[in-house]
Amino acid sequence: MRSCQGPQLRPAHKRTSPARHMPPGPRQAASGTQPLWAVGATPSTCHQHVIFPPRDRPPGVPFVVPPSFQDRDWVPLNSGEWAQVPRDPCPAPELLPHTSSSNLGIVGTINPELYKFLDDTSETDFPEGCLGRLWFSLEYQQEAERLLVGLIKARRLQGPSETCSPLVKLHLLPDERRFLQSKTKRKTSNPQFDEHFIFQVSSKSITQRVLRFSVYHVDRQRKHQLLGQVFFPLKNETLAGDCRRLIWRDLEAESLEPPSEFGDLQFCLGYNDCLRRLTVVVLRAKGLQLQEDTSFVSVCVKVSLMNHNKFVKCKKTSAVLGSANPVYSETFSFKADPAELDTASLSLTVLQGAEGEKSHALGRVVVGPYMYARGKQLEHWNEMFSKPKELVKRWHALCRTTEP
Repeated sequence: MRSCQGPQLRPAHKRTSPARHMPPGPRQAASGTQPLWAVGATPSTCHQHVIFPPRDRPPGVPFVVPPSFQDRDWVPLNSGEWAQVPRDPCPAPELLPHTSSSNLGIVGTINPELYKFLDDTSETDFPEGCLGRLWFSLEYQQEAERLLVGLIKARRLQGPSETCSPLVKLHLLPDERRFLQSKTKRKTSNPQFDEHFIFQVSSKSITQRVLRFSVYHVDRQRKHQLLGQVFFPLKNETLAGDCRRLIWRDLEAESLEPPSEFGDLQFCLGYNDCLRRLTVVVLRAKGLQLQEDTSFVSVCVKVSLMNHNKFVKCKKTSAVLGSANPVYSETFSFKADPAELDTASLSLTVLQGAEGEKSHALGRVVVGPYMYARGKQLEHWNEMFSKPKELVKRWHALCRTTEP
């Protein structure tokens, strides 16, 4: 038989000339011609140039985006609140400020400035006379109509002695009978609870409810001594969105004074002379004398700014249903020049409304200068000016009035 007279094959380890490793030209690429080693040609094929792949070419490295194991971030909000929201899957790159070459670090080192977090002063910045601080989380599931409450921790609890054994009771007001309770933490003023509770409440009534945390000290005889309380109204903005909100609040002392004849109202006053803004925070009321023969009762507070006993402007809180101890925690602001405050006053009227009936006043409080107020009402007004950077909080007894 006649042997093939084609060119001799080169050894695989021997380097070929650069001309044989040039990529195919446009015509070759257009015709779909491929190297024989790519289509499975064998070295015994006659009259063909066999081109082997270069041994020094590194293998291809696939580009893989690592998965995100945590797709939710904590976002700081106002009033010591944090919300957990979905993380942006495609965040925009942050532009670093221009720096001179003398300020550049060594290549390959970690710049600690890029990994700094905002300082959380909620565990270090306590006001004078603070009874303690409570951290908790809230989430409302619309479909299941469940309120998820996470009791996280408490700090700086002021017990009757050096040792404190705290527990927390949770009420969903106005229901005073049913409550949930945490475990007792022994001998600590900084308990870590990490407990979860569930309240079944409809979406229609959730905005009318108030979550109350009552912190107790349990002594050796297992008696409960109240250390302080936290009232948190469940407003629409609080439960907006499908997210879990982290909140902290300072404990409030229980009012030891018995309710007045017509009830009491707690509110804050503050004035900012730079912004010429008068701020009123309506907190809560207690001991209101509601109508007993009415099945559907709502209570709100009307805040009126007066000047020379003439009406200037008024604002109202939201209505709270069926409670003689409603909680509001609503803030209102009024524009008022410093020169006008000598003749200005604030009137806070508690109104009761019933279905199909006209609302009527349960009581009223007037605070202002000496021309319009006396006693605690005058002291509250003067203290507002002596502490311009604070919101001054006080209880006031309601007086009967015929104002609608």
